[in-house]
Amino acid sequence: MTRLKTIPARASTVLSDPPKTGLRSRWATIAAALLLILLAGCATRSRPAPPLLPPAPAPSPEPGAPESRPGEPRPYRALGQWYQPLPDAKGFRQEGIASWYGPDFHGKRTSSGETYDMHGMTAAHKTLPLGTLVRVRHLQNQRTVELRINDRGPFVGNRVIDLSYEAARQLGVVGPGTAPVEVVAIGVIAGSSVDLYSGNFTFQVGAFANRDSAERLRAELNPRFGNAHIVEFDRGDRLFYRVRVGKTATLQEAVAYEAHLVRNGFPDAFAVAD
Repeated sequence: MTRLKTIPARASTVLSDPPKTGLRSRWATIAAALLLILLAGCATRSRPAPPLLPPAPAPSPEPGAPESRPGEPRPYRALGQWYQPLPDAKGFRQEGIASWYGPDFHGKRTSSGETYDMHGMTAAHKTLPLGTLVRVRHLQNQRTVELRINDRGPFVGNRVIDLSYEAARQLGVVGPGTAPVEVVAIGVIAGSSVDLYSGNFTFQVGAFANRDSAERLRAELNPRFGNAHIVEFDRGDRLFYRVRVGKTATLQEAVAYEAHLVRNGFPDAFAVAD
């Protein structure tokens, strides 16, 4: 029987030393892998940036809020109703019911940021610019006061202005609580300086629904006072023709001229800013 020869131990040593052909193949594989990584990196760097996201949409206005034009004061809401403050008060005139507020609000903050002083000459109005100087005339006793708007209100019924206690006292409104008044804007107060509206003042002496009546009064007044003219006013349901006369350049002259008209038979005359 033929005995098989055993493989010398040297054989294992020879197998652990790879042939030159296998070494070249391994380095080729490594080089190929490195090339792929390099190409992938280049592809990543050359990939265009993702498009920018569209800007976030502007916040929607609160439901029910009125739209305001650029430059106008922002509307505000009080007791469920929206109000749009006026951009300026030139030519503003209004008739309605005045009320007053006192001790319950004394020392509290107003809409302008000031502390309310019931003994000061101030008032609250829904839409006049804060800082507006107004003349308020009691339509029954003809007393007048000048005061500054520094708060918002009144938000009750058909009232048009809320007077400070002192202003109401001088007008004779404290006792009855309310009174019919006329509110006319005559200037604006900024800080401690008074800046009266630029331009001229003229004076309204009557208003008519009939154009012919207005023309007759204009013709009658022009020789006496000068600058008699008619200004149309559309109230929405009817067109009125306002007759105005005279012309002054300062508030002091306007006050004197208004008193002159009252003494000469026009008790309801009042100054307006052109």
